[in-house]
Amino acid sequence: MAKLYYYYSSMNAGKSTTLLQSSFNYRERGMHTLIWTAAIDDRFGEGQVASRIGIHEPASRFHKEDNIFQLTKSSHEHREISCVLIDEAQFLTKAQVWQLTHITDTLKIPVLCYGIRTDFQGQLFEGSQWLLAWADELVELKTICHCARKATMVVRVNAKGETIRQGTQVEIGGNDRYVPLCRTHFKEAMLTKSCTGETKLAQESPQQHQSHNQPESQQNLLKH
Repeated sequence: MAKLYYYYSSMNAGKSTTLLQSSFNYRERGMHTLIWTAAIDDRFGEGQVASRIGIHEPASRFHKEDNIFQLTKSSHEHREISCVLIDEAQFLTKAQVWQLTHITDTLKIPVLCYGIRTDFQGQLFEGSQWLLAWADELVELKTICHCARKATMVVRVNAKGETIRQGTQVEIGGNDRYVPLCRTHFKEAMLTKSCTGETKLAQESPQQHQSHNQPESQQNLLKH
């Protein structure tokens, strides 16, 4: 039976490497795969899945408005697809994650998604939220913090290596912008006075911190 898989992690856990290896395994046996990646991530060129160890593969790009089920169905009708693989799956919309369930349930094609679970403020990405809810199989890919414990969080840093605690959820970057940390050191990084503003904000939970970034009208609604 085809299943929807979500391989999630912090930064630098080898997600793209694992995806490319999985695709190679199918192709080595004469099967065809369909690789997707987020259109907004063009660090390695448009329509490329690239690994830090130097391997890469061309991929179809998905935008927020795309119906991935219909696009995959069309490709499958033209040439049989044995597996669908999605890089940067955290950037999927809720609707697109639901479309992936149609690929497995209707087309009977396994779907392997690879993505980051939470953003630099400890909040779930939309794609990750619904993959965690709807995927048949959840697999954590592990990497380590500088203390050698498992890294489950990620922080955004500036050019000086200082923690950034505010900003838009999506800002494309690699090792120069993001650092994987364990939860303990994530908390410590969020307390660093050199990043932004008051220590009081840093001591709050990610949910409380998020409310400070909302318009006053939305904050008032949260009180009722």
